[in-house]
Order: sequence, then C-alpha cells, then structure tokens
Amino acid sequence: MTYRDEPLASGETGSDLRARPPADASDRPSPLARAGNPLVLALAGSACISASAVLMKLSGTNAGTAAFLRCALALFLLVPLAWREVRRVGARPRRYQAMDLGAGVLLGIDMVFWAASVLTVGASVSTVLLNVQVVVFPLLARMVSGTRLTRRFVLLIPLMLAGVALASGAIGNPQPGSDPVAGVTFGTAAGVAYAGYLFLMRLGGGRAHTVTPVCVSTAAAAGTAALLGGLWTGIDLNPGWPAWGWLITLAVVGQVVAWLLITAALPKLAPNVGAALLLLQPVMAFGLGVAIGERPTVTQALGCALVIVTVWQSSRPPRRRRN
Repeated sequence: MTYRDEPLASGETGSDLRARPPADASDRPSPLARAGNPLVLALAGSACISASAVLMKLSGTNAGTAAFLRCALALFLLVPLAWREVRRVGARPRRYQAMDLGAGVLLGIDMVFWAASVLTVGASVSTVLLNVQVVVFPLLARMVSGTRLTRRFVLLIPLMLAGVALASGAIGNPQPGSDPVAGVTFGTAAGVAYAGYLFLMRLGGGRAHTVTPVCVSTAAAAGTAALLGGLWTGIDLNPGWPAWGWLITLAVVGQVVAWLLITAALPKLAPNVGAALLLLQPVMAFGLGVAIGERPTVTQALGCALVIVTVWQSSRPPRRRRN
C-alpha cells in the first residue's frame, strides 16, 4: 500500500499513481506520527523516560511494586486510547499482536530488574547501565536476521563493558550505600530484556497503530511484573501517600507519554539519529539523580561518560569510502 504523498517510483507516471488502489487505513501513519516532528517527539520521549528512575526512587517502593503499579496504572489511560484507535483504523494484525505480547513479557522482566538496579546503585547510574542493550540489540539482529556486525562495534564492546564496571562501582570506589555486584547483575539483566523488547517492537512498528502496541505490551508487562515481582520482592498494593503520587506520575510520564512519543517517532528516524537521541536518557537521568541528592564517585562518573561515548560511537553510521 502507498500514500498519495509518496514519491513516484522509477519509471512511474502520474497516471500510474492515480491508478493505484487507495491506501488502507491500517497502513497509514497514526495522527501522532503525522502531526509531530519526529526529532521533537523522540527528544520529548527521552526526557520523560529519563525521569523514570528518579520518580521510582522517590516512591520508596520495592522493585516488584514499582514495576507492576507503573504498568497497571498506565492501562487506565492506554486502554481507552487503544480502543479508540482500533475503532479508527481497525484491529492490529495478529502476528503483530503476538510480537507486542512477547515484547511486553520482556518489558516486564526489564522493569523489575531495572527497578532493583535503581535501588542498589542509584537512579543516575542504573539508567546508564541499561545501555548494555546497545550491545545486545545488534547481536539479536545478527542471530535473527543475519545482520553483519561492524568492525567498530566489535572493537567497542570491551570499552562498553569497562565503562559499565566503572559506572557500577565494581572497579574503584562505589557510591556509599550501593551494591556494585548486584547493580551490575540487575542492570545487565534489565538491559538484555530491554534489547529484546526494542527488537520486537521495531519488527512490529511503523504501521498505523501507535497506542495499541504500547497498550498490549504494557498489559503483558504488568502481568509479568506481577508474577516475577510477586515471587521476588512481593507487591504492596497499598503503598500509601506520597508513594501513590509518585507512582501515578511515573505511570503517566514514564510509561504512557514517553512510549507513545517514542513509538511514533522512531520508525521515521534513521537508526543512528534515533540512537543518538535516546542517548539523552542516561545523560538527563544522571543529572536528575544528582539533583535529588545522589553523589556518584568520580570513578562512576567517568564510567558513565565512557558508556555514553562508546554507545554514541557504535551508533554512528560507517563512513563512505571515496572513489
């Protein structure tokens, strides 16, 4: 299916374009994707996600409670929005719904481990550790679709891992009260699950549905977080105030608004541009963590900087050789 504002294909005339069948509604971009500048949408989404770690820490809840309630509360907004979207463009194909469900399971695992990482090494460092997904994502693409790994990417992996070790405090002096070994373990598990989530969402993205995949994956994430978090840390369904206030803000800002913006923006951006914009997440999260009183050591700050630089380098497009 094609859109009326698409460029003509090679050898195609205006009469050929008029002869094309009209695009089906399910193949048209969503209103959010059409209305906003994708750079602005991705930047705003990154800002929302960067605040998630701080909001989660301020809630004072355990990992399972924060992960489950974040997703469950978000569904109060996502379900009616998804229902309206389905009425407008039709149901999402089942094969994509299956991808959304699988992605949601991985997202639930990611959220529980990431929340545990926030509690062990702090909001600023944990968000940086999550960028281990930049290593895992290309490896998944290699295994599933045969995408070749660049030489630069392979060479940067050791630097990335060294940065993770420094940022967590496993090498050097950790932040007082943190647990470097647990932080690396939880952060790595979250990063691997997050990479799988992004991989499946990208496979099923770029179509008319923006809210529906976020809603389905969030519902699956809530169920997964309830099971994993319930068995591991337990879930407190009555955390009291001000915990409810922070968790509601986390659900709206970090789950609903953030992922609607990013889901709409990423399919319209070049992969390297999208990756560079999403790198703003750990930078802003680091600053917000410091703002609420976290004090990473100099070694940890250097590790965070090393992770961010290597991620940026690995996301740059290869230079074209001059003839």
